[in-house]
Amino acid sequence: MPADDDDRAARVALTWLAEPGNRAVWALVEEGGAAATLHRLLRGDVENGPLRESALVKAANIDPRRLAELTLSRAERLGARIVVPSDAEWPQRVGSLATLALDDSPTRINTDVRPPLCFWVRGSWPLGEALARSVGVVGARAASSYGLHVTTEIAYGLASHDWTVVSGGAFGIDAAAHRAAVAAGGRTVAVLACGVDRPYPMGNSAMFEQIAESGLLISEWPPGTAPLRHRFLIRNRVIAAATAGTVLVEAAARSGAIQTMGRVLALGRPAMVVPGPVTSAMSVGCHALLRERPDATLVTELSHVLEAVGRIGEYQSDPARGPEHRRDGLDEESALLLEAVPRRGTATPEELAVRAGLALRTVLRRLSLLELSGLIERRDAGIALRRKAR
Repeated sequence: MPADDDDRAARVALTWLAEPGNRAVWALVEEGGAAATLHRLLRGDVENGPLRESALVKAANIDPRRLAELTLSRAERLGARIVVPSDAEWPQRVGSLATLALDDSPTRINTDVRPPLCFWVRGSWPLGEALARSVGVVGARAASSYGLHVTTEIAYGLASHDWTVVSGGAFGIDAAAHRAAVAAGGRTVAVLACGVDRPYPMGNSAMFEQIAESGLLISEWPPGTAPLRHRFLIRNRVIAAATAGTVLVEAAARSGAIQTMGRVLALGRPAMVVPGPVTSAMSVGCHALLRERPDATLVTELSHVLEAVGRIGEYQSDPARGPEHRRDGLDEESALLLEAVPRRGTATPEELAVRAGLALRTVLRRLSLLELSGLIERRDAGIALRRKAR
């Protein structure tokens, strides 16, 4: 078997022996390569006791090398492929996980956050190309109509501007983001916490098939892997690391989406949060993040997101402002004079000078400017507002 195939098979076996992101496994692979690391694990030649014991127990039931061979054959029949760091389509951004440090509780989910060893991919787009211009959109499963509306607007707009929409395939915000990107004729990537042959939840099966046709389904776990709860938390680090930034739309006080944003912030990527009604339980997590993390950015529309993830000067959102009026550009004296003109009827220039507190000479000059601007008109009885100006 060629060295490249050896490496691929070893990485498949390693993701079965230990969950993706395992700090010790990643360090060993970086030091000596995947094939050598697999050999050491199967000999029990590693210092990490829990890793050594777990690997030996699993290997006692089935030879990991044989399992890798069967898995690769199965994936080929399914139309899936494995992508490893030596491939041209490997997404380079995920390498930033090599230095990710979290201040959260020192659980395995928060310490074993190293880069993936490989990705299983369904779909024709090159993985690196699809993720090069990508934005994560995450949020609550039990999303409100407000959250679904905002998500659809943002995701559709991102796809229309040639940005890939990345999410986790769940009900609620995730599904709305994927569907909006597909509707816009753009790309979307679903990062799964199970095998690409059994996307979860099953209720989104039709959507997953659409994604596989126009975008990508990707996973760190081999085909056939079940969607266990802790795997969703492991998966979240990939959404955070693979994208140029992530948008949070609705999240309860305790939410996997909040955990994803913690990783986005730790990586120094744009962490964009959509505010919601203060009475909504589905926006409690969003508001807490905005209040507690000054490095989180409040966004309310597509232009805010594009400005945060685009290159400097590529997108610029104008500040919100009300409708413009012709009187907005008046100088101070002209504005005072215009205010002095009665709403109904007329006034002489002398009367206007008294009302505005201006010299008559100034009033006469400004009246000419206001007349040219179409804001006043001269009548036989004096000066009056033009009907449209009222």
